[in-house]
Amino acid sequence: MSYRTGHHSEYPQHHRPHDHSRTSARRPAVSQTAAASAHTQDGYTLVHAGKQVRFGPVVFWIVVGTVILLGMWSAATATYFTFRDDVLTRLIARQAEMQYAYEDRIAELRAKVDRTTSRQLLDQEQFDKKLDQIMRREATLESRATALGAMSDITGSIRPPARGGAAANDMPSSGAPKPSPISDTVIFVAPPDREARLESRAPAIVNPPATRFAKAGAVDGVLGRLQSSLDKVESRQLATLNSAEDSMESRLRRMRGVFSDLGLDMAQLEAATPHTGMGGPFIPVKLPANAGPFERQLYRINITRAQIDRLNRTLALVPYRKPVVGEVEFTSGFGIRSDPFLGRPAMHTGLDFRAAMGDPVRATANGKVASAGWAGGYGRMVEIDHGNGLSTRYGHLSEIAVKVGDPIKIGQVIGAVGSTGRSTGPHLHYETRIDGEAVDPQKFLRAGVRLSAG
Repeated sequence: MSYRTGHHSEYPQHHRPHDHSRTSARRPAVSQTAAASAHTQDGYTLVHAGKQVRFGPVVFWIVVGTVILLGMWSAATATYFTFRDDVLTRLIARQAEMQYAYEDRIAELRAKVDRTTSRQLLDQEQFDKKLDQIMRREATLESRATALGAMSDITGSIRPPARGGAAANDMPSSGAPKPSPISDTVIFVAPPDREARLESRAPAIVNPPATRFAKAGAVDGVLGRLQSSLDKVESRQLATLNSAEDSMESRLRRMRGVFSDLGLDMAQLEAATPHTGMGGPFIPVKLPANAGPFERQLYRINITRAQIDRLNRTLALVPYRKPVVGEVEFTSGFGIRSDPFLGRPAMHTGLDFRAAMGDPVRATANGKVASAGWAGGYGRMVEIDHGNGLSTRYGHLSEIAVKVGDPIKIGQVIGAVGSTGRSTGPHLHYETRIDGEAVDPQKFLRAGVRLSAG
């Protein structure tokens, strides 16, 4: 393909020599080479395979410019990526970095979830362990409360003696013994069981759902409050136990003091004390090797309690109580006095208690009626043998309610105040005797007052 202009010569026609032979000979050649293109005043002509395509100069230059621009853009792009290939590398590296960052973040979140799960499992395990400790401690406190309740008859407080009423051995419909009307008789009353009331509320606190505590986020606070509540229960139990031990040791000392004050042989009286029907194989008491302070203290208290029980049975035969109800008022004491009938010095072998006609007279100790009837200057008189050489006499009675051989219990009514025999008015003549010899009854009464004190 080739281009040429539309003029046949570059010289003016009037300057060229006219050679017809040459012109005619060259025309065929011109028609053959015109197959490429031709440029005329109207534009450009493209000849190809015998076909001519005409287009204007604007289109031509647009096409040419476009081709040039594309070539320049391609060259520039190739040059840029040839000399700046690190841009692509940076893009790839940045994408890889972002991917790694996401993967690291995902791994971190997974690790955090695992740590949170492990912490929750550990917290739940610790909670279960603490709750189990609290439950075991609660069970221990419950067993302690049961042990304290079993000895409430000893650890109770001493209340004032009842005035009037039936004898101590009378049993009401409920089966519980009625209090003795003898004012010096010691009566034990069980204290309010505060530990039992507290522990009745403890299970409701100790047994809440664990999951609720875990979700609430207040496990430590709740467990702390439970521990504090159990600490208070335990401190009260220990205080009760200490008080019981002090009370029983003091009681045991006073009981032993009665025998020493009266000059009685405690071992001889214990050996001669009658026993009610009881028995069974001998099983020695053994304190466990792992026993704590509470168990050891409870063991000591039980030993003291057994000693008190034994001495109580013995002291039931010692006449240290009052034979009449009410305030003690003597009209005549033990010893030498002026005889109310003769006005001469005479030995008074007992105490005269002021009382009204018909007031009940009660036995001051367990025993058996040795005599009951008229006895000279005593008038109507009852004598009770308490064993071990101890006996008591009740004179000037208006009525006698027992007969010889009757067993007598403490506080039992044996007659009524009167003025029979050598008497100037209603009163009770009361004697205590050891091996048949009269001794001052006030000695026994003072020992009874000391025993019941505290």
